[in-house]
Amino acid sequence: MEITLLGSSGSIGLQTLDVCRKHRIWIKALAVKSDVRTLEFQAREFNPRYVCVYDTSYYGHIKTRLADTSIEILCGKEGLCEIASLGSGMVVNAIVGMEGLEPTLEAIERGNKIALANKETLAAGGELVMKRAKEKRVEIIPVDSEHSAIFQCLQGHNKNEPSFISKIILTASGGAFYGYDKERLKTVTKEQALHNPNWKMGEKVTVDSATLMNKGLELIEAVRLFGVKPEQIEVMIHRQSIVHSAVEFIDGSVIAQMGVPDMRVPIQYALTYPKRAVGMAERLSLTQTGNLTFEKPDEETFICLPAARKAVSEGNNACAVLNAANEAAVKAFLENKIEFFRIGELVSLALENVKANKKVTLKTIFEDSAAAVEYVNKSL
Repeated sequence: MEITLLGSSGSIGLQTLDVCRKHRIWIKALAVKSDVRTLEFQAREFNPRYVCVYDTSYYGHIKTRLADTSIEILCGKEGLCEIASLGSGMVVNAIVGMEGLEPTLEAIERGNKIALANKETLAAGGELVMKRAKEKRVEIIPVDSEHSAIFQCLQGHNKNEPSFISKIILTASGGAFYGYDKERLKTVTKEQALHNPNWKMGEKVTVDSATLMNKGLELIEAVRLFGVKPEQIEVMIHRQSIVHSAVEFIDGSVIAQMGVPDMRVPIQYALTYPKRAVGMAERLSLTQTGNLTFEKPDEETFICLPAARKAVSEGNNACAVLNAANEAAVKAFLENKIEFFRIGELVSLALENVKANKKVTLKTIFEDSAAAVEYVNKSL
């Protein structure tokens, strides 16, 4: 087996390489945005045929670093799409942000199986992506722990006939500010927002977890991946992060996937599916874990979650507007330009004021996304 790994220097990318080391999975291509130092180390260890740095200003740096190798070096969006369309067995998309959408579509056109960890692919372009994947008969295997859990719970059922699903139970850690009210959120700091109680993730995803936008985006993804309606998805705060999600079936049975919080488990399942292999994660002990708790999220305080539900219910490009507005607002927060609580406010305002295109194409997705970013930046 061979894979192309997009976003190899991020948290998911690094853990994907852990799995590849253990199971001796060959890497055909690696891509990073700008971390050429990490890319060089990875390239020398795994000896891929191609590497890509999609921030073009770093092309010269990686070319110099790998000058003594026979590795072909690509750059920019074109290079990213080129390695995504290689004839590898699987493309693992672990890019953060809208830059992950076009490579996903390129991989689908080539007929490559996709292990998807890039939320924006389905959050912004899910309608387009799933339609094309169905036409090309390309399988998209989720890597997110929650969607992997749902995917595993549905094994043995015809995923093209979701009428046997009563509801999906999407679990959330609650993020750094679980239990906070609106007033308390006004005083939180960036350092506090970047501390997740259970998961080690990149900055953007960690902030999304704190606002519950991460769960909103996952709700949108679940609608796209599993063919259910938004009202069939129930979000629950589960602080222990042991139950990664569950499915309630029409006969009343509930099947859940459980395990210690370790992203190498869903990553490995995606790479070895439909088989299972010996894993690296610590084994779950229910007696040591103790009580498992579940609560409804506070959607009056954490307004990103209801905004996401509204966007996916509206359809069209509303989800693209929501996603882009969130990216812009989180970027502003990380740059200390706005307070934490304003992320949700700006996202909700963008969803109300940016008119989403009714025709969903790659062009309109990027146009509406750009309009949302512009709206947020003007509102700072």
